[in-house]
Amino acid sequence: MQEQQGVIDKKWESNTTSTVHINSLLESIQNASQQVPGSVAHLLSLLERKILSSKKINVSMCQNITEVIINYLLNTNSKAVQEESAAAVLLAIEVHSPKVVISNFWDQMNLQNLPQPALLRTLGKLILYQGMAPYIGATWSYVLPILRKAQTEEERLGLLSVINGLAINARNHILGNDDDKSMDITQEMLSFKACLTLRVLFNRWPMKIKGKVTEETLNILGNLFFLISPPKLKSQLCWLIRRLLALNKAGVKSFYIIQCLSQLLEAVAASGSGGKNLASKLDDLVVLLSSQVTWKVTNSDSLQNHKIALKSFHIMTRLYHHEMVKLFLKSMDGSDKSNVTLALKIFRDVFQEVPQSTELKNEVMQTIIHLIKEDSKTIRLPLLQFIEKLGTCNYLSLEKGDVVINHLIKLSELGSTSDEETRELSISILHLVSLPRLITLLCQPMRPKAFVPLCKIATDIALKAQALGQPPYLSSYHLNPTEYPSPQVLFINLLLSSLRPYKLKEFGVSSLWLLYALHPLNSLHPVINFKLGQVWTKEIPNMIQILEKHTEENFMQKEWEKKLLLFSSNSLLAIGDDYWLKDLIDMIFKKMQSFTWLQQEREKSFLYKLIGYTLKSSNDHNFVSLRLDDVLKSSQDEELERKELQQNEWMKICNTIYITYSRIFQDIKCDMGAHADFILSLIIDHYKNCIIEKDKELTLNYLNSVVMLTSNLANMNFPDFQFSFKVKMVYFMMELVKQEPSVFISNPIRQKAMMIITNFRKLKPPLQVEEKKELLKVCFKYVVGLPPLEVMQRDLSPKESQATANLFRDTLQALRKMLEGLVMEMPNWVQNYLEFLDTWLNSHKDHERERALWCGVRILSFTAKKHNFYVDIEFPRLGQLVKLLAILCQDHVDNISFLASQAVYSLYCIMLHKKKLDQEKKGIWEELPNKEGVYSACVFHNDTSEIAKAFAEYFTPKQVTNLVMTAMEGLIDSRAKISLASGQLMNSTMEERGKDVLKVDQIVDGIYDRLRSELEPATRRETLQAMCSLAGNNAQNVMTLLLKRPLPWERINMELWRVFGTRRKTTINVLQLLISILEERHPKQEMSFRPVAVTCALCEMLSGTTCKLALLELYPRLLLAVLNHVYWVIEQNVPQNMVVYRREDMSGTKSKAFDPVSCALEAVKIMLIAAEYYEVVSHTDQYRGWDLLSSPKYYYMGVIELTSGLVRNCDPSILHRVMREVKPLLYSVEDRQKIMARACFVQLLWHQSVAQTLGENFLSHLSKWIREPNLIMKEIGLRGISNLALHPGQVGTLASLLPIIRSFLKEEELVAVQAVKGLRNIICYAEGIVTKRAFCSIANQLRPLINDERDQVRISATSALSHMLHQVYKFRPGPKTRNALYSFLVPLLISIQDNNTEVAKVCGKALTEWAVGIGWTSLTQTFQNTVITDHVKILEETCKCLVSTNQSQLVGKLLFQSFEFLKSPRPFIRAAAITFIGQTVMKLNMNEIDEEDIEQLLNALQELKDDPEESIQGLVSITIKKIETASYVKTSTRIHLRRNLRVPGFGVKKRLFKNIRSKDEGKKGISKLSKLRHWKISLWRSSEDSTRQNEPSRTNHQMFPRRILPQKYLLSTIDLDKSVHQVQKELKIS
Repeated sequence: MQEQQGVIDKKWESNTTSTVHINSLLESIQNASQQVPGSVAHLLSLLERKILSSKKINVSMCQNITEVIINYLLNTNSKAVQEESAAAVLLAIEVHSPKVVISNFWDQMNLQNLPQPALLRTLGKLILYQGMAPYIGATWSYVLPILRKAQTEEERLGLLSVINGLAINARNHILGNDDDKSMDITQEMLSFKACLTLRVLFNRWPMKIKGKVTEETLNILGNLFFLISPPKLKSQLCWLIRRLLALNKAGVKSFYIIQCLSQLLEAVAASGSGGKNLASKLDDLVVLLSSQVTWKVTNSDSLQNHKIALKSFHIMTRLYHHEMVKLFLKSMDGSDKSNVTLALKIFRDVFQEVPQSTELKNEVMQTIIHLIKEDSKTIRLPLLQFIEKLGTCNYLSLEKGDVVINHLIKLSELGSTSDEETRELSISILHLVSLPRLITLLCQPMRPKAFVPLCKIATDIALKAQALGQPPYLSSYHLNPTEYPSPQVLFINLLLSSLRPYKLKEFGVSSLWLLYALHPLNSLHPVINFKLGQVWTKEIPNMIQILEKHTEENFMQKEWEKKLLLFSSNSLLAIGDDYWLKDLIDMIFKKMQSFTWLQQEREKSFLYKLIGYTLKSSNDHNFVSLRLDDVLKSSQDEELERKELQQNEWMKICNTIYITYSRIFQDIKCDMGAHADFILSLIIDHYKNCIIEKDKELTLNYLNSVVMLTSNLANMNFPDFQFSFKVKMVYFMMELVKQEPSVFISNPIRQKAMMIITNFRKLKPPLQVEEKKELLKVCFKYVVGLPPLEVMQRDLSPKESQATANLFRDTLQALRKMLEGLVMEMPNWVQNYLEFLDTWLNSHKDHERERALWCGVRILSFTAKKHNFYVDIEFPRLGQLVKLLAILCQDHVDNISFLASQAVYSLYCIMLHKKKLDQEKKGIWEELPNKEGVYSACVFHNDTSEIAKAFAEYFTPKQVTNLVMTAMEGLIDSRAKISLASGQLMNSTMEERGKDVLKVDQIVDGIYDRLRSELEPATRRETLQAMCSLAGNNAQNVMTLLLKRPLPWERINMELWRVFGTRRKTTINVLQLLISILEERHPKQEMSFRPVAVTCALCEMLSGTTCKLALLELYPRLLLAVLNHVYWVIEQNVPQNMVVYRREDMSGTKSKAFDPVSCALEAVKIMLIAAEYYEVVSHTDQYRGWDLLSSPKYYYMGVIELTSGLVRNCDPSILHRVMREVKPLLYSVEDRQKIMARACFVQLLWHQSVAQTLGENFLSHLSKWIREPNLIMKEIGLRGISNLALHPGQVGTLASLLPIIRSFLKEEELVAVQAVKGLRNIICYAEGIVTKRAFCSIANQLRPLINDERDQVRISATSALSHMLHQVYKFRPGPKTRNALYSFLVPLLISIQDNNTEVAKVCGKALTEWAVGIGWTSLTQTFQNTVITDHVKILEETCKCLVSTNQSQLVGKLLFQSFEFLKSPRPFIRAAAITFIGQTVMKLNMNEIDEEDIEQLLNALQELKDDPEESIQGLVSITIKKIETASYVKTSTRIHLRRNLRVPGFGVKKRLFKNIRSKDEGKKGISKLSKLRHWKISLWRSSEDSTRQNEPSRTNHQMFPRRILPQKYLLSTIDLDKSVHQVQKELKIS
């Protein structure tokens, strides 16, 4: 079938005339019975496309088409596809003339019988067209009478289609507010006809039974309803609804009934009111529509019915909301649960349509509460969905909403009996309750199972409100303090809930999360403000993390209580308001009164402790006294826990002494320096005399007393006193530490000793460098150097294990405190303190690095927080410190990397603060951006690059260099993460501060050496990127080093160059440097490898570049520099086996070697590919541009081909940029630069936008160049003129150069070719008389080039002639121009016999153009249908056509022109000329040729009888025989006639060579024998012509059969052709 349709398409597409095409199609459609099955639909489709593509079709044609299509529909049992196609044709005609189409349909309807159903269906489609509006009323008038006549189902369906189309079209015009004048019927009449149609359909058609007609009728009624006026439609509602209900009972599909009903309601609602009739039928409609609303949709049909029914309910509720609400509530109060379910679903869906009055809310809430009390599982889910709808309308905030909320809480309890869907829906609805309401519920006694879900809900609501920027719950309490629970009550309840965190698994976590969600960071409360919010934000997540890490089995409740109390204390300190605290204590007492001690012992004890922490937070002594009285007066029956202390006698004495000392220090305010120093000396004596033989417990008690003493001493002010025993005391503590074992820890002696040293921080004199160094060395060894905690806990019981862990934690904390003291003592020694940790920070043991880092973090964080240090905190080795911390940020131990990031952040804050102080000292009050918010520990964690960026501005050049050098050492670290971090740090530092790096040579060599080793891939990438950044900032130094490396480069060197193309900044800087090297003047005779290395670098750098934009910025300059380098390289005569560059293939197994020339060319290719100029590379490949570029002789042609590719494929802006770079080089002192620039220049003129640049006089340059003696410059200049001629407005100026260009046609081959092209373009792009004059002026110089001995000149000249002929013929050539055209025929016929196929091909095109212009149409067909190599046939047909013109003078002129070719030194030309003469003579009627002309032909050929080529001698002999044979036949015939007939006289002969004289004719005379022969022949022919005049005309010009001549003398045309062909074969000339 597809093949048949394809044949049909070709058949009809061959017709070019639109009318003919349409008539042919109509004829085929009329003969539809004779068509292939299925082809009629295709014909109709073709006809439709033809009509749509026609701009205008006259009325008669429209009439004809319409009649044919209607007749086809009437007389053919068409299928649906064919009917659709016919309707499409009529729709297409309807666009041109709707009146014609509708009139034809009216003619059919005027018949007595009903129109065929197919016709009616088609009319139904046509009437939908907008242009049919003027015929709606008339068509409806024709349709109404025949509605009653329809009997069959097809007839009724067809009429329904027409009615539907009429109704839709009319409704569209009404809805579109179109002018009534566009329709031929008023809206009142339209309403009347629609109503009448409705009556006919229901009363005259069998609408009481189900069937297709009934369904289709119901389907179209909706459009009729909208046409009927609202009053009329409302009056018809009752009987319409009755009919619809009756159809429902009859079993008609529900979809059609409810759809019709929905459209009826929609049409009524459009008027704004429903009316009484509809109100009376609401009950029936509700029953009908409710049956279609399903609780769960099972299929597409039920879904469709469901949607339409709900839509109807929406309309009814909008019209009768009061009545509909009553119906819904009535159904919800019923006992039938299925009806209740449906009522809930429908009421929920239409609830938005009901106005929300107070009365409605009360009624609805009462019904809902009734259903809640019933608690039927059947309606539970629909009821919840309805409650959800109520919640969105704020029903839950009503007075009766508590009942609903309690019901929801019950359903959402953990472990409730309700299913999961019900529970999730209940939780979702509770999210609609306001947060204060939920808080109130949480503070009331409730079931534990409901607490967790309710707490989570409140948390979600609070977090959402916080995300939306709303103030937290706690911030607005003071505005309305009596409405909701106070913050004190909430705080107490949530703390008590957190006390037993694993109750129901989530009690503690959910309570804390809620408290966190209520944190008052943006609070407006006068007391509970952002200070409290900061405490909660910091501590609550840590507490939650503790709970998540533990379980109820391994949880330590006492520690947790301490944590809660500490959290409470910090919170109360942040609040700091005694009135608030008083209310809190009152609330605590109230809470305790509700407890029973036996049941809630833990909670009550916790609240007593909370009272203590509350009193501790107050600064008002009176307040504390009053509150203590309240506590003491309260009746407490329980026994308080007491701690019994047993101490031996010595310890009592010792403690008494030190307590006495401490009390003295506190009470005596005078100068106590000397006494304090004396007491310190006694402390050492006490230990030596009393404790030396005692156990560890006594030592600890002693140290505890010393701690208390020194603590009080540290709080005193001794501004100038020098304590002589301070240093001795420190060394004494160090000795105590040294006495402890270094492999385990069993007591807090280390801790106490460091606490004592910490207390000495304010006492003078400060410790010296060596003293501090020794102190830190000891402390680090005996604390940081301890084994891992797991090792120390080995073989211990759980209790002992926990005690050991606590002891070690406290000891480490004491060490950190001591470090803080040292920082306080001398802040400018921070760098030194950190250096003492180097050994431990670089340790290979994880636990040692972690502990050391804890200490480092403490030092730096403490320093960062103390912004009141007005001393210079210097970091002379900042680079090394940053490198060390950055490396640790990549540690494989997560905690170490986290601590390192904290240390880095603290160090950054110190540097930022130091910068501010420096600016203040200098008087610079610049507002610095808050960079502390930009960076954080999380930013630095596992992101070394961010560390480098943050500290880059603080490094001095020396520090930058040190950092890079140390990071470079880490590249070969055996740990992969460390080596990677080193690479990242070095890369980022180079990127930020690479320009300040010193010792560039050492760094480059160091990186190069490390790249030789086997680095990890990621580390290698970072290292390469570091070198890229270094090169971008220090291009001169880096490039000098890399370019010095010997060629060919190894893989590392190429990797480095390749990475330089990955960053824009580096790419630009490096390319600029490389370009400058290429642009330097290099000696011609001396080979310099530096520019060669540059091309190798470009090959690698641009091969994988991702910086296309960077390349494009320098693209023109780079291109010219590389092209200039190519010329320089090829001048050096480099040996071909010299390898300077190697490139591996895609597989990496093979490599390709490049010498300097091929490497330079490869750089050009890669540069073009990197700039995504793939088409330029393809163009240069196609035209052998790369080969030309590598040739010294044809280099300039390679530049031209490359530039051609640019012009063809690049954006004009690029071309203009190249032109700007080229112009300064046009007159360069270097020949290679000048040739390259000019070649590029002239080819850029090929592009119109370049050639038409304003203010540029390109022609002046070109005129100078063609006058230069250098042939290359002449050729380049001529090419530029040729390109200029291509553009509008240039030909007029260039026409003046024709004489000069003409003179170049005799120059060397390439110059001549360019001259021909220039002439061609000037003539082809000129217009009118200019074209013809120019052509005539160059014809004589161009003609010899057609047969030039140089192939390229012949081809160019012939091709140019072909284009010129095409242009000349456009302007009707006159006689002079035609004479010039005729002169090219013989050269073309000579040239087409050339064995060079390219020459023959262009000759064929030129001959075709020549024949078209001259008007030889038969010859044109011959040239088009004949193979070019069959020159014999071409020659024969051309000569035949020439002779048939009966222009003897033209024939003679062309024959005479061919005589010149007989004298050519080229054998091929002589043979071709002989062939032309022979073919022409064969076609001539020799009876009509003058004898002198024949003699002249024979004389011209006789001269070649002695030709040195034997083949030519044979060809001449054959041709002469042919001429003599023809002359002999005619002579014999005349003699015979003279003997038998009387000849009245000689006839007039045609002269071929009249008025044509050769150059040598004047010199040569004619022999007497020739004259006698001429006289005899003339006599015979005269007699023959006289005889012929008296005879009737003959069809054959030959008087007698050729057999009169003996057979051996006869030579047929075929023989002659064979002979010519044989001669040419023998010549063997290409």
